[in-house]
Amino acid sequence: MKNYLLDTSTLPAFSKISASDVEPALDLCLKENRELLKNLIADTTSPTWENFIQPLEKAENRLSRIWSPVSHMNAVVNTPELRDAYNNCLPKLSEYSSEMGQNKDFFKAMQSIQDRQDELSLNNAQRKNLNDALLDFKRSGIDLDEENQARFKEINQTLSQLSSKFSDNVLDATTDWTLQISDIDALKGMPESALNAAAQSAKQRDMDGWLLTLEFPSFHAVMTYADDRALREKVYTAFTTRASDQADNTSFDNSQTMAEILKLRQEEAQLLGFKHYADYSVDVKMAESPQQIITFLEELAEKSHPHAVREFAELTEFAKAELGISELKAWDVGYASDKLKQKLFNFSSEDLKPYFPADHVLKGLFELVESLYNIKIKQKTDFDTWHPDVRFYEILNKDGDVQAQFYLDLYARQHKRGGAWMADCCGRFRSDEGLQIPVAFMTCNSSSPTGDKPALFTHDEVITLFHEFGHGLHHMLTEVDYLGISGISGVEWDAVELPSQFMENWCWQREGLDLITAHYETGEKMPDELFEKIKAAQHFQSAMAMVRQLEFSLFDLRIHMDTSIETPEQIQQVLNDTRQQVSVVPAPESNRFQNGFTHIFAGGYAAGYYSYKWAEVLSADAFARFEEEGLFSPEVGNDFLSHVLQQGGSRPAMESFVAFRGREPSVDALLRHNGLTEDAA
Repeated sequence: MKNYLLDTSTLPAFSKISASDVEPALDLCLKENRELLKNLIADTTSPTWENFIQPLEKAENRLSRIWSPVSHMNAVVNTPELRDAYNNCLPKLSEYSSEMGQNKDFFKAMQSIQDRQDELSLNNAQRKNLNDALLDFKRSGIDLDEENQARFKEINQTLSQLSSKFSDNVLDATTDWTLQISDIDALKGMPESALNAAAQSAKQRDMDGWLLTLEFPSFHAVMTYADDRALREKVYTAFTTRASDQADNTSFDNSQTMAEILKLRQEEAQLLGFKHYADYSVDVKMAESPQQIITFLEELAEKSHPHAVREFAELTEFAKAELGISELKAWDVGYASDKLKQKLFNFSSEDLKPYFPADHVLKGLFELVESLYNIKIKQKTDFDTWHPDVRFYEILNKDGDVQAQFYLDLYARQHKRGGAWMADCCGRFRSDEGLQIPVAFMTCNSSSPTGDKPALFTHDEVITLFHEFGHGLHHMLTEVDYLGISGISGVEWDAVELPSQFMENWCWQREGLDLITAHYETGEKMPDELFEKIKAAQHFQSAMAMVRQLEFSLFDLRIHMDTSIETPEQIQQVLNDTRQQVSVVPAPESNRFQNGFTHIFAGGYAAGYYSYKWAEVLSADAFARFEEEGLFSPEVGNDFLSHVLQQGGSRPAMESFVAFRGREPSVDALLRHNGLTEDAA
């Protein structure tokens, strides 16, 4: 039988990929890659870019193209068979990575090329790629003795398995919990769209009535609209105790997994000579040190916390006076906030949804980026897919040539990981075989169509889509031809959110909303009256939102700076102390947010969650230039394209920002965009 994973000359044949194909394909690729490196080292007396680096890049590209569809399907159409195959491969990939990173002959050959970079006439992008590769050797333990190299390799293997286990537990805990409702009165207050979605969920599982789940659209609808306080508490508790010892089903408990991950990360960092894992993480980021980041976050907290205290006091008073809630609990906050928002601004989040049908939002999003960056986006219908909901598009450059492609998987469903993300199917890469164009996976978990109604997005879901599309543009519009620094590769992690958060700004502008809104029944644009209400409410509880993000960021840094942590209780204590400092919403004793914090325990954000706030300074300041010179200015759009999006990781992010903005970033725009300055009030 043909193994479709081994055919990397075309887009993945998702419908034909079998879980049984995964290990054989990976084993063969790793074997061939090892043999190639061995032969190149033996046969190449004077290594150059062409005779040494490029053949290895081709081999790594093939490995990436074999593994990326497996990793993606494991996240979006998870099955026991695929999960087992995926997890069986993680130790093999980790061992291979450590082996490559600790190969002294490989390192010497790369060092030799760097020593002769002038003689070899390497261009600036090649030099940056080479510098990054040599730094990776250092961070992989090339300078360690044999015993410590072996330990480093062992730690990496274990960490890859533990991170996957953490992620699996969150997915399983989310899928495991459902609540069947037989009496519609229990769902009083819930909008028709949420009721239809709950009825559809029940029907899909051959149940009667309505089914509530912990998938975000369902969870959010209950927390925002359900009048039944006991129901809100039940759903909130289920969501915030996922994968913990406080859950109804404790078989997915991540408590010990978290502690073990932290312990191993600290050991790994100290093996390499760092004081703690936060130092190791920040060493390759824009920020200079963890302490600089702590100072940055605490200064933001100092500016925003008094505002957040006032916002929460206002909410508490409103809930007591108008809703009869004498003591505001965490499961009341979303519900009371929506009611207060309706009173202050005379609209609900639900009022916006009819103006955001999925197809029109996409049409407007595409028109926006087409006008900014002089590209065209075309949908293709003839493609292989992992699910019927998935769409596929091509991006054409100004000459009409295909520049990139992307898959779009919009809706929440069973066996799909929560959240939203962009991942690469393959990156831009030029070899002797020609140019490989970048292909992206863009994934959201938005509300799906119900009955004969199209999918209608909340404003938050629109913002999330724009955010992920910003990541996608960064990956797809690059002009860099080397894998290690094309697209988002090689970009400092605390700058990687710049293009994504930058895109969110258009969701608050009249001109942007005119592109993406059309009432699903009448086709009318969002009325001026409703737009004015949105603008008036833009900074509603923005300080509460700010301190919540600061809580996550400070907690993440602190647990990765504290080398004494060995138990789940110590992790909880750090979170409690951080909440005491910056939080305004009291968390119940049972809350185990950290047990589902996949960003830092199963994603790329360990000691890096602060990147969202750090990059928001960049994105707010970058967007301010559009505000100054014109939201649809082709000149400014072209500058952002050429100085930021096309550059990828070919130079330091600060250089790219300064080239676009003409100066280093200022925090003023961030504070203004969050309504935390006097002129933004």
